[in-house]
Amino acid sequence: MSRPPLMTLDEALAALLAQAAAPLAQEEVSTFDADGRVLAQDIVSALQVPAFDNSAMDGYALRCADVAAAGTALPVSQRIAAGSVGEPLQSGTAARIFTGAPVPPGADAVVMQEDCVAQDAGTVRVQAVPRAGQNIRRAGEDIAQGAVVLRAGTRLTPAALGLAASIGLARLPVARRPRVALFSTGDELVMPGTVAPESLPPGAIYNSNRFFLRTLLQRLGCEVTDCGNLPDQREATVEALRSASGRHDMVLTSGGVSVGEEDHVKPAVQQLGRLDLWQIAIKPGKPFACGRVGDAYFIGLPGNPVSSFITFLMLVRPFLLRLQGVPDVAPKSVAASAHFNWPKPEKRREFLRVRHNAAGGLDLFPHQGSGVLTSTVWGDGVVDHPAGQTIAHGDVVRFIAFSELM
Repeated sequence: MSRPPLMTLDEALAALLAQAAAPLAQEEVSTFDADGRVLAQDIVSALQVPAFDNSAMDGYALRCADVAAAGTALPVSQRIAAGSVGEPLQSGTAARIFTGAPVPPGADAVVMQEDCVAQDAGTVRVQAVPRAGQNIRRAGEDIAQGAVVLRAGTRLTPAALGLAASIGLARLPVARRPRVALFSTGDELVMPGTVAPESLPPGAIYNSNRFFLRTLLQRLGCEVTDCGNLPDQREATVEALRSASGRHDMVLTSGGVSVGEEDHVKPAVQQLGRLDLWQIAIKPGKPFACGRVGDAYFIGLPGNPVSSFITFLMLVRPFLLRLQGVPDVAPKSVAASAHFNWPKPEKRREFLRVRHNAAGGLDLFPHQGSGVLTSTVWGDGVVDHPAGQTIAHGDVVRFIAFSELM
């Protein structure tokens, strides 16, 4: 019996995103605590920023018409600090002004203090001829009243939080954090710290997937429950998945999803809901499972660590972002120069681990196997390499930075 053709990554992602229901319910959190959260509503400014014309630096506010030539001396009629409001500027005078202070009515320029010389007689000598509007930040030039400053679906950054605070928002409406139950599968897995390296039984390996998957989930804003290894018993597996599905939005496993594998996860998921097994045309990766366990989403990743890592970044990450209301979930790639050769075309789309070198090109990690987790630490990203193509030194390739994905 022939197997169905492999599914492209784009097809798999489209099918997975189509299963995402409406975004998770929203909640309100302190702006201080909203880093990385996803906005649930547009943020509209109730004021203009700046609220008034203000000085961009320390100096002297004056009328350009009063300084026709460099070296003109003007009496200093007032002093305006940030937080105070000056009087209208009298013709033929200057006002000592500081950064952020309101520009007094009548002034049309601010000359920075480095271009002025204060005189003992309470005057200032202006050493440069000003131009109208010089060093004045106009009211509303950053944000107009009624403008949308942050769109729903925006993943909030430190700069975005500062912007929200600048229009007076102490709390923000955001999508609720996805609740994810994380399971490992495989009798060969051993938790670090439970057995010394020299005492590992034959065939046993330390569970690395559990550590990077948990961290990746947390970086995506998820509340993660580490549920440990699924037991090697059918009924116990069913009960573990049933219990987790009742308290979480998604159940995530790694290992045990390859076609033909004998384990208890697949029949347990099928008993509790629905399971689709996909063979995706990517390398590393390929086996991928998704479906439902009760009311929770189910995703099963491959067991090889690099396969699990890459498949999470390319499929699970966009799915979780979409659940939180992010509209554009595709990773951003940039053009870069390959400083390596990849002479053998592959039938599957590849994600080659690379890093930038001092010349600005990309070096290739020498071992691209799906179990070589070292490549993900050595590299600073991947080359998204189409199927059926080779790479010659100097070719332009598509580079996706790990910093874009985590």
